Amino acid sequence: MTEAHIPQTKPRYSATFDPYTVSEIQRAAATGIYDIRGGGSKRRLPHFDDLLFLGASISRYPLEGYRERCGTDVVLGTRFAKNPIHLKIPVTIAGMSFGSLSANAKEALGRGATAAGTSTTTGDGGMTPEERGHSQTLVYQYLPSRYGMNLADLRKADAIEVVIGQGAKPGGGGMLLGQKISARVARMRDLPEGIDQRSACRHPDWTGPDDLEIKIQELRELTNWEKPIYVKVGASRPYYDIALAVKAGADVVVLDGMQGGTAATQEVFIEHVGIPLLSAIRPAVQALRDLGMHRKVQLIVSGGIRTGADVAKALALGADAVAIGTAALIALGDNAPALEAEYNKLGTTAGAYDDWHEGRDPAGITTQDDALAARLDPLKAGRRLANYLSVLTLEAQTLARACGKSHLHNLEPEDLVALSVEAAAMAQVPLAGTGWIPGKSF
Repeated sequence: MTEAHIPQTKPRYSATFDPYTVSEIQRAAATGIYDIRGGGSKRRLPHFDDLLFLGASISRYPLEGYRERCGTDVVLGTRFAKNPIHLKIPVTIAGMSFGSLSANAKEALGRGATAAGTSTTTGDGGMTPEERGHSQTLVYQYLPSRYGMNLADLRKADAIEVVIGQGAKPGGGGMLLGQKISARVARMRDLPEGIDQRSACRHPDWTGPDDLEIKIQELRELTNWEKPIYVKVGASRPYYDIALAVKAGADVVVLDGMQGGTAATQEVFIEHVGIPLLSAIRPAVQALRDLGMHRKVQLIVSGGIRTGADVAKALALGADAVAIGTAALIALGDNAPALEAEYNKLGTTAGAYDDWHEGRDPAGITTQDDALAARLDPLKAGRRLANYLSVLTLEAQTLARACGKSHLHNLEPEDLVALSVEAAAMAQVPLAGTGWIPGKSF
């Protein structure tokens, strides 16, 4: 054979040094700084897609979707609060701050959540009039930074969420770069305009669960025992963290898996700290059961919730409700294909844009640039979110009826099987086609 006719082998990339890893090494070598981005973990992790429902047939009887009711309501904060929160659906909006999001985006979240009959959450940096004015039910986050925190806004809220950690960065604080600290954000947070902000990784006035108990008691007294007190933790040691939060007096515990997003942190944090939500729910539920508190202290889970199937599976594993963040932003219009040309100018593509910390979001959602923020119509975006929440609920109801359940909270682990050994072990449900749960005998 002549040299021209010798077949050419294709380049073979290393599984360890894949093209992305090589590009990261080159970027680090050129800049000397670690990478910061928004969003959540992008690696493949065991998740709800690794579970399947066992629909009813003979041994169980399905419900007729057009004639038989399947309830979706949930009550949060029944343990101590005088005014528990009643929601029409078990899907809530997670905390995302004004600062990381535009004022229009915060308003749209409030409008959409209210139309769907659920709650939204302030996030770091305080409460905006747009958010409070358009949120029928608003949860006020009490974070280590205390940015924007004041008693007047605390008392305007319908519940208070003490944030210990976040799924994308348990053990780490928040970041808000100077280009997003506008004059309004600076006033609300009492910070200099245009200067990078790094939030503390722990609350300044307590060092453990005993101090958390004191803090929860203070918040109850400040709000006359009216508001439910949530405690939010990033998933890392869920059994012990949830147990300690309950013993400290929480009405509701929020568990955020590592697929949960963030406005900005180091990528090494996002991809290498914390555990997947699928692996965290059952230990959290077990902690509640061991304390005799399952369903008495409500469990909200978050971190990668995308579909009604995810909602139904989380509830079947023992959660009372879920929270969404990234999915809500996509519903508002983030990463929209119509903006592909503008994402290309930023060196990315629709569906992969994650530089939320830079404040250049073409969709007007994760920005403080007035011209960009004006692109987001809160009315239209709110309707999109309400539509999405409606679909999530309808999908979850469809699955519950197929399992013969008249309420989403009647779903149970016995309705599930796993497609992999890893998912079976994490969710503590049988491997499909067997009666085997890894770690347990037949």
